[in-house]
Amino acid sequence: MSNTQNKQSAPMRPPMGGPGRGPRMMGPRQPINKKTALRLLTYLKPYWPQLILVLCCIVISAIASVSSATFLGRIIDNHITPMLAQALAGETVDYAGLIGTILQMAGLYVLAILASYCQMRIMAVVSHSILKNIRNQMFEHMQTLPIRYFDTNTHGAVMSYYTNDTDTLRQMVSQSLPQVFSSAISLVVVFISMMACSVWLTLIVILCAFLMMKVTAKIGGKSAGFFMAQQKSLASVNGYIEEMINGQKVVKVFNHEEKAKDEFDRRNDELCENATNANKFANILGPVNNNLGHIEYVVLAIIGGAMAIGGVTNLSLTSGFNVLTLGAIASFLTLSRNFMQPINQVAQQINFVAMALAGAERIFSLLDEKPETDDGYVTLVYAREENGQLVESDKKTGLWAWKHQHQDGTLTYKKLEGDVVLENVDFAYEEGKPVLHDISLYAKPGQKVAFVGATGAGKTTITNLINRFYDIADGKIRYDGININKIKKADLRHSLGVVLQDVNLFTGTVMENIRYGKLDATDEECIAAAKLANAHDFITRLPEGYNTLLTGDGSGLSQGQRQLISIARAAVADPPVMILDEATSSIDTRTEALVQRGMDSLMQGRTVFVIAHRLSTVQNSDVIMVLDHGRIIERGNHEQLIAEKGQYYQLYTGAFELE
Repeated sequence: MSNTQNKQSAPMRPPMGGPGRGPRMMGPRQPINKKTALRLLTYLKPYWPQLILVLCCIVISAIASVSSATFLGRIIDNHITPMLAQALAGETVDYAGLIGTILQMAGLYVLAILASYCQMRIMAVVSHSILKNIRNQMFEHMQTLPIRYFDTNTHGAVMSYYTNDTDTLRQMVSQSLPQVFSSAISLVVVFISMMACSVWLTLIVILCAFLMMKVTAKIGGKSAGFFMAQQKSLASVNGYIEEMINGQKVVKVFNHEEKAKDEFDRRNDELCENATNANKFANILGPVNNNLGHIEYVVLAIIGGAMAIGGVTNLSLTSGFNVLTLGAIASFLTLSRNFMQPINQVAQQINFVAMALAGAERIFSLLDEKPETDDGYVTLVYAREENGQLVESDKKTGLWAWKHQHQDGTLTYKKLEGDVVLENVDFAYEEGKPVLHDISLYAKPGQKVAFVGATGAGKTTITNLINRFYDIADGKIRYDGININKIKKADLRHSLGVVLQDVNLFTGTVMENIRYGKLDATDEECIAAAKLANAHDFITRLPEGYNTLLTGDGSGLSQGQRQLISIARAAVADPPVMILDEATSSIDTRTEALVQRGMDSLMQGRTVFVIAHRLSTVQNSDVIMVLDHGRIIERGNHEQLIAEKGQYYQLYTGAFELE
């Protein structure tokens, strides 16, 4: 079986290439949703042991980095200055202490490198595991969404969730979050080290840091909004590209190239503008903060040097009041660099975090889409006869029955026969715009019911309602006497075979594509189904026969051959009810004659609903329904309708067919 897309009355997307399609996303944007950030953090929860280990690595790396700065002061004050004095006095210079300190520094650097290596390895595993879980959750949820969602969203836009949006999350989890944590820890460690060196100079650093954070908040806030707009524009471009690729033949046939290019240019310009604005502010932020850091460095050097030369009393947490030494000033300048660097790094990561949160917000919008509701409780089971009554069987018996558990706890079983009845059915895709009006019909087991009528009359809509791809607004649809609202959707659809005009073949062998209709079918059953559909001959002429690999929706096959495989796929499911939605419209007359014989065999003993534009394919139907604007205006068999000389007669005897 295969899902169907409504082709007659479904909500239409905006016209391809039309002017002004889609809202423009320019100017200031709404602030980032904090709930999105908190919800995203829940995906980190299962990995808390690894994250604690990463945190330990970050702490080790930060302490090692800060300690190397304090070593500089020790080298100058404890080794270089005394060694210079020894050299000037003509004494022998002792290098042992200097070499020992340098080796200690080297050891710290090695430790920092190892900690950083472990951190990156662990985060690579964690980030990709999180993305795998998110993609799994997205795909699983997507399978629960109603057909309406896919009718109203382009495939390219949906694909953008899995590619662009998840990639922004990968960058944030693997790089941005560790960088933010590392910067925060470094700030704390460096701040304590600076206070231990000079309280007065630390106050100057705090003042400069406050100014830097204000600048970061101002510029970063602007870029964050445009990063969110960039993700939406990117999805729009991807969706349009996907449409153009699928419809390239139509574009060329109708000389739509220039219009298509103009529309793509408009969308691409919108993406370019949003991306330019986002990165413009992001790129400004780095140089601005770097220059502020340079100014701060110069100010500290001047003030620190003046304090040392003037003998100004210094205050430190470790030694109280003292005098600044040359080594202390050198250490403090290095520490100030280490203090400003994390602030600048956080400022740079804000842009990636904003882009990731924009992607997360889009992903969560998909995950928050309401799934297809299913309140059914009647299920389809294997059955066998025992003492003249049906009972459930745990083995495949070839006999199916509806298992109905009533409110009083009793169980009843009704044989699956394919008796379908519609009673006074009304339906609208959009409220206030009815598509079907008071549709009543019945199809007894084994009957062939045909729908004819102009495009948009509601033919495919009726079959969509039988499948419960959409739910009716009023009336009843009964299947073997059971209201289909009471039947679980999966079981309902399992009992229906569908052959569509638009064939979807999947990447895999011919055998696998036929087996899609019944996953536990044997090779022999698949071959028998292909013979029934008259597909066996052309399949055996393929390079690898049934093992020929199909790609690109079966692009190596003709439209008729693809349709024959689709019919074989429905045949192997062996359902009691078949829906043929213009199944032979893409097949040439000679092939149609072959297929029609196979279809006649397939339809034996089954309830069949046929939608056809070629009236020649419905002449042998038990009943023909003529629809017009969602109403049944004529019904009867071929001879009766011809005798009535109504619309069917006009269509059949006219020089045109329904197109």
